[in-house]
Amino acid sequence: FPLDCEMIDVDMHRFHNFRCEEIMTALEDCHARGFMWKAIGMCSSLKEDVNKCLRAERLARTAENRERAKEKKAKIQAVWAEIDANS
Repeated sequence: FPLDCEMIDVDMHRFHNFRCEEIMTALEDCHARGFMWKAIGMCSSLKEDVNKCLRAERLARTAENRERAKEKKAKIQAVWAEIDANS
């Protein structure tokens, strides 16, 4: 189905990356200064900082998800072991 652009929350990407909010806002402010400001590289260091922050956030989420998956797998294996033992 077609997406309505008004329905999409522009700040949705910030939900999982709230620790990067300040850096992302600074980058947006830098970009708002105009094309030439971006073209001469005045925003490059902020962009690198945003990328580093987002990468760190992604790696933290990945590690957390991996741990939850291990716990879930262990629980499932325990249930199956109990089923096999009682069969």
